[in-house]
Amino acid sequence: MSMLALPRIRVPRLRVYLAIAALALSLAAISPISALAQFSGSSTTPVGDKSLLRPPAGARVAIFEFEDLECPDCARAYPLLKEAAAKYDIPWVKHDFPLPFHVWSFQAAVNARWFDAKSKKLGDDYRDAVFANQPSIATTDDLRSFTEKFANDHKVAFPFVVDPQGKLAADVKADYALGQRIGIEHTPTIWVVTNRTGGNAPPFVEVVDRTKLYDIIDQALASTKPATAHATTASIKH
Repeated sequence: MSMLALPRIRVPRLRVYLAIAALALSLAAISPISALAQFSGSSTTPVGDKSLLRPPAGARVAIFEFEDLECPDCARAYPLLKEAAAKYDIPWVKHDFPLPFHVWSFQAAVNARWFDAKSKKLGDDYRDAVFANQPSIATTDDLRSFTEKFANDHKVAFPFVVDPQGKLAADVKADYALGQRIGIEHTPTIWVVTNRTGGNAPPFVEVVDRTKLYDIIDQALASTKPATAHATTASIKH
């Protein structure tokens, strides 16, 4: 009786197969970590035009943020930034950076600016509400229904055509272009910026670990504190 002949695999070829398999397993293990790295606070954003990261005129320190109203991590950061701005009584400069792959974030930014035109508080309340209700807003139709209800609850008539001249959309695009000039890679991107123009300390610090936000603000305020005039002893003439 003859035995069934088994195919032979040359050792070099087997080694190649094993090496490919090992590489595939290693990539599968590393890729999820790399995908989350930009949100984990492990690195800072390479800033293009540093001159743009400045507080408003007259302010020593400000929180400077680029946000996307459809971004879940922006929603998580929002309460902390709001609390910090109020606690330290410093400006919170918010810029729109609607990511292209988000379905309704651009329109939400336009809507928010429409409410801003009614009052700053109303615009801020709208952003609060959008972030709080993100999970229930899946489409632009959902956003429209949500916005109409928000307007009705606040006794405001929300128009069918929100931005007939395209001015609000142009303002959102201008914010996006500003973010590109700075080098924004993800949202939220947050800095504590100062009015410093010299010295060894940098004029801005990116907040990559939000648990350290208050420490960063404390340091920024301390480094920009106006120098106190030292009293001088007048010479006594006899």
